[in-house]
Amino acid sequence: MTVHEPDLRPADVPPAASDPTEAGGILTIDLAAIEANWKMLAGMTVPVECAAVVKANAYGCGLEPVTRTLSEAGCRTFFVADVAEGRRVRALAPEAVIYVLNGLMPGSAPAFAADYLRPVINSTTELAEWDAFVAIKNWRGGAAVHVDTGMNRLGITVDEAAAVAPRMQSENHGFTLLMSHLACAEIPDHPMNDRQIRLFREIRLLYRGVPSSLANSSGIFLGGSAYCDLVRPGVALYGVYPTPGKKSPMRPVVDLRGRIIQVRPVNKGETVGYGAAFAAARPSRIAVVAVGYADGFLRSASAARGKPAAEVIVAGKRCPIAGRVSMDLLAVDVTDLAEGAARRGDLATLIGDGISVDELAAGMGTIGYEVLTNLGQRYHRVYKGE
Repeated sequence: MTVHEPDLRPADVPPAASDPTEAGGILTIDLAAIEANWKMLAGMTVPVECAAVVKANAYGCGLEPVTRTLSEAGCRTFFVADVAEGRRVRALAPEAVIYVLNGLMPGSAPAFAADYLRPVINSTTELAEWDAFVAIKNWRGGAAVHVDTGMNRLGITVDEAAAVAPRMQSENHGFTLLMSHLACAEIPDHPMNDRQIRLFREIRLLYRGVPSSLANSSGIFLGGSAYCDLVRPGVALYGVYPTPGKKSPMRPVVDLRGRIIQVRPVNKGETVGYGAAFAAARPSRIAVVAVGYADGFLRSASAARGKPAAEVIVAGKRCPIAGRVSMDLLAVDVTDLAEGAARRGDLATLIGDGISVDELAAGMGTIGYEVLTNLGQRYHRVYKGE
């Protein structure tokens, strides 16, 4: 098998600060926690195989260190979004099975063969192009077929799946996985879950002998009816609980701290930041932190009328964001801290010490997936457990 050496960091992504004293923020990724989360999920689903989804730079946590950790822990199947990600995983996991979720781009079939990647076939057009390549090159690397059971995003239709099924009579049918995707698994009692599970069970009967996969992170917590032959957790590996509103069994993975670069007094009635969105109701002190929306700390975390501000931790106490988050900075109201408790050079905790990814996401009006995948490239990154 010929494997191309990957460019491990895209050219348009700036390097993280190598010296923590130069960085506006310090991002710590706990690789041991990622490994523990994968092993917990694998233990929950025995004897079903537990894969790992490492797309989007392993949900912002770093594709290379995460892949290396999970491969060494025993993970044998990985899911990525595109060929470039698959190539990076292949360099670290030469024997792994790697599925590319976004499937076959026009003319891209040779790239799959070059790094022994398996496309997830999402349409009959893709299937025809893949079959043509396989016939010409006599390629036997295999592919997954994705059947849409209700998401209405990617995947062949149920009728198309039935029409394709007779090829299962051929010894070289070429399918190594049958899969679908749950639309509402994070809402355990949503009726669509049962509908999709039942429909996928019917499709599996047409594809006997081919391993199948339905459950993502949230699907794993629906129970055994969603497991099939392979589960494919993603966000749960990185510490986000995939069933909102319940206590999380997942170990936290991410710790993010921002550098305070100035503490300044603000008189009563004066405003802070763009749009004068914050007006001091009393003589106040504001700590300015060198993290902003360019670092993935979303502008939606800003305080606004009728919406409580997201909080950060300064000197061990929760303090609200004051006004709007800007590109490179955010302001924090530290008035309630003792004089001198917040100082230039100190680190404010943005994620960690009780502020979870999910809590921060709620303060931003979004979900943990978006918070993780937007983690900035300017932070000094520390990997625990490497």
